[in-house]
Amino acid sequence: MEISRIPRVTRRRFLKETGLTLGAAGVAPLISAPFVSSALADTKTLTIVQWSHFVPEYDKWFDDFTKDWGSKNKIEVTVDHIPVANVAARAAAEASAGSGHDLFGWNGAGGAHLYRKFLVDVTSLVESVEKKYGKVSVIGRQIGYNQDDKTWSAFPDFYINFPSMYRKSMWDEIGMKPDTWDNVRIGGAKLKAKGHPIGISLGHSNDPNTTWRGLLWSFGGALQDAEAKSIVLNSKETVEAVKFVAALYNEAMSPEVLSWDDSSNNRYLVAGIGSLIVNPISAYRTYQKANKKGADDTFVMEPPKGPARRIMGGASEFYGIWKFAKNKEGAIEFLKYYADHWPEAFKASEGYNNPCFANLVPKPMPILSNDPTSTPNDKLAVLQNSDEWSASPGYPGPSWPAVDEVYNDFVICDMMAKAATGAMTAEESVKWATQQAEAIFKKWHGKT
Repeated sequence: MEISRIPRVTRRRFLKETGLTLGAAGVAPLISAPFVSSALADTKTLTIVQWSHFVPEYDKWFDDFTKDWGSKNKIEVTVDHIPVANVAARAAAEASAGSGHDLFGWNGAGGAHLYRKFLVDVTSLVESVEKKYGKVSVIGRQIGYNQDDKTWSAFPDFYINFPSMYRKSMWDEIGMKPDTWDNVRIGGAKLKAKGHPIGISLGHSNDPNTTWRGLLWSFGGALQDAEAKSIVLNSKETVEAVKFVAALYNEAMSPEVLSWDDSSNNRYLVAGIGSLIVNPISAYRTYQKANKKGADDTFVMEPPKGPARRIMGGASEFYGIWKFAKNKEGAIEFLKYYADHWPEAFKASEGYNNPCFANLVPKPMPILSNDPTSTPNDKLAVLQNSDEWSASPGYPGPSWPAVDEVYNDFVICDMMAKAATGAMTAEESVKWATQQAEAIFKKWHGKT
């Protein structure tokens, strides 16, 4: 269901035409102000848009949760769930029109920093939640924090980790464990010969954007330096990472991964074909419901270690409040209430949503430490420390608009795919990606 008719505007067209300099209507509310039911009742509505969660039970919980909050406050809350692939374009359309939902939920990247001029400053909100539930984690801080003026453009909701999921019986048969990227390639080639290739997307979606960054970092490469001043992509480490991905694709994967979306590898695993994927545990949860025997044979582990380190991208989830929102106060009060009930959200997501505030879900974490639906029950325990090996797209530096635009333009994904398919050599694809990134960074330097 659509809240309002928004003209079709792509993110690329929006950035080109506006340069993020359009004036945004509305004034940021006083976030520290107490909740005043009579003031909120003047608006009587709160509209929210966010991606359709890969654990359907979470969306059901969230819809009921918002309805209950709305009933208590005499506010009609409407939640629109849209495909994850449509989030970036939807945000561009609403910002361009200066009209849309009150509360916008982003998945992946391209929101908190890219639309900073259009979003309400929620620094007081984040700080108030920190006082209750502890400091925001490193990955949580990268989601919506602005280093230049120490403000928050968005409220960090949760991050999604990307562990490896592998069919234990298949890997046992070849006497290997996919704990390093070299083992994934070598073992994957053996299992491909047996009809069980590994499955990692080389298409345009959040999964490859996240996974290939993780592999790049594990080889010692990166998009930018720690200060976000320079592009460091054109390096020996990046070239080696790209060469590895080309070998991995040709030796251990099948061409279908070139057109995969974020649900493709889930289906691949559940079909009993894939021997390994790198994905949030939604794939495992889907497998449990479809084929418990196959799910019991599917094990979860930390991402493969590369030559430099063990690390993987994490998908950032956050809420922004548009400056043109009709009910800013209601959006803020809802987020406060939501934070106070966040452990319920964690359980509803079946352990998929990972907390950004230190003490929201103390360890041992429910579900992950002991999951009665899993065999063995502690199969997911390794995920309790995923913040130690998860990073957001700007790593080793902060996230900022240029990083978000590189992410949304799939520059890293295309760099890997061009070399994997032979369209370019590894060196050529790295130079191409560097040029793309440099043009984006040049545009944004001095604008923030």
